[in-house]
Amino acid sequence: MKRIFILCMAFFSLTAAFGQLDPVGYVENGQQLRGYSALPAREIREKAGVLILPAWMGIDDHAKEAALSLAKMGYHAFVADIYGEGKYPKNMEEAGKMAGYYKKNIGEYHKRIQAALDQLIKAGADPNRIVVIGYCFGGTGAIEAARMNMAVKGVVSFHGGLGRDAARAIQTIAPKVLVLHGADDPYVPADEVATFQQEMRDGKADWQMIYYAGAVHAFSDPYAGSDNSKGAAYNAKAASRSWEHMLVFLKEVLK
Repeated sequence: MKRIFILCMAFFSLTAAFGQLDPVGYVENGQQLRGYSALPAREIREKAGVLILPAWMGIDDHAKEAALSLAKMGYHAFVADIYGEGKYPKNMEEAGKMAGYYKKNIGEYHKRIQAALDQLIKAGADPNRIVVIGYCFGGTGAIEAARMNMAVKGVVSFHGGLGRDAARAIQTIAPKVLVLHGADDPYVPADEVATFQQEMRDGKADWQMIYYAGAVHAFSDPYAGSDNSKGAAYNAKAASRSWEHMLVFLKEVLK
């Protein structure tokens, strides 16, 4: 009995130190969604919040670990469910089709992002102190949050797509923008980067774009493998540097 008590206390201490990730059910346009909320282990005074948009496979361990790390630092964190229950991709082919649908029907993506933002605020985050971050497909979503001037202080894109429909009007962009980009990412061509940068200038955005040498797509994801020739691979140095760059950004925009 004593050993069980000690083990339970050890588990409690670990949970208290790293925060807790809880599933949260919510609905958007009749679709049941299931995101994950991480309440801060030690809440910072401003009750700042970070919305995490996952990559194209949907909610994964990488996104969950980011939420727990941010909660440990005192942020309210929420991992968004974009696809919804019963519609999660089983492989990369399905993921490509699902992500492609939301890129083509961008308004639907906006609605899912906003629904998740609402849940982050409901969990206790200050609606005036929120940043959206995203990985790959989620990085595209973070940029979309800025393009739509959602009520957030800033957005961070980790190796996200930067393209937009040329027919869409460019409006003044209020949220601050940080793009963390693999210098050798084959999935984001140079002309897409150039067009994005011009969009940021035309939109009078407060934006930054940081390149990481030797990094390709998905460089921050430790589950992405290590073979750069595949176009997507983990790069420990780029992952560490990009995380630190994001933390500096959070402190700046959420102070």
